[in-house]
Amino acid sequence: MSFEPKILSFLCNWCAYAGADLAGISRFQYPPNTRVIRVMCSGRVDPAFIPKAFLAGYDGVLVLGCHPGDCHYLTGNLQAEKKMGLTRKLLDMAGIESERLLLDWVSAGEGERFSQVVRQFIEKVRHLGPFPLDGEMRGKLQAVKASLEGEKIRWMVGKGPELMERENVYGELLSKERLGEMIETTIRDELIKNRIIQLVETRPLSATEISETLHLKLKETLTYLVSLVGEGKVGFDPSEEGKIPRYTRNI
Repeated sequence: MSFEPKILSFLCNWCAYAGADLAGISRFQYPPNTRVIRVMCSGRVDPAFIPKAFLAGYDGVLVLGCHPGDCHYLTGNLQAEKKMGLTRKLLDMAGIESERLLLDWVSAGEGERFSQVVRQFIEKVRHLGPFPLDGEMRGKLQAVKASLEGEKIRWMVGKGPELMERENVYGELLSKERLGEMIETTIRDELIKNRIIQLVETRPLSATEISETLHLKLKETLTYLVSLVGEGKVGFDPSEEGKIPRYTRNI
């Protein structure tokens, strides 16, 4: 039996959804593998929806908005581009195929293009195969979801343009390259910290065990553990008193 991918599609109300409607009226053919959610703007698609979709059993996620310059809300599609780009980075860092997420543009008059984009994406996901939703992958997706829902990443993405336009107290402007480096570091740190939380939620683990699982140096792992203990998110297993300390999730 051949594999048929399950695709979740977020369509902008003003362009992509109208394009899908035109595709139906014009009888442009595409496989019925996709479940559609209409949103007012592609910029309103929360990045946390992406790992949630994979956790719900979907094999791919498609986000379609207006072409750049044609957004009904002026810059909503540009915001979507930033958010989905960041989400792809997080997926790659977590070892999850970012090719399963696609952001593209379809106007209200492009019914044929809509059907073509859907067909090509379904074929691509079919080639990738079913999403490997095992226990380890669930942990990775939960960590990605928690990272995307966290205040740090949301603040960095939301305030990024402002940081490049306003001088700091020293009269300096933040360059685009420096902002990119800061965002890259932040998302890596948040992902690793949330991966640690996911690991110690199931059972107490030592710093060495966490390092080996996440392929990190012990010194780096200890730095993250100190931070998590300080934030009150991770604590020590009381049953291991007097032995090698093991870390557990604080409830």
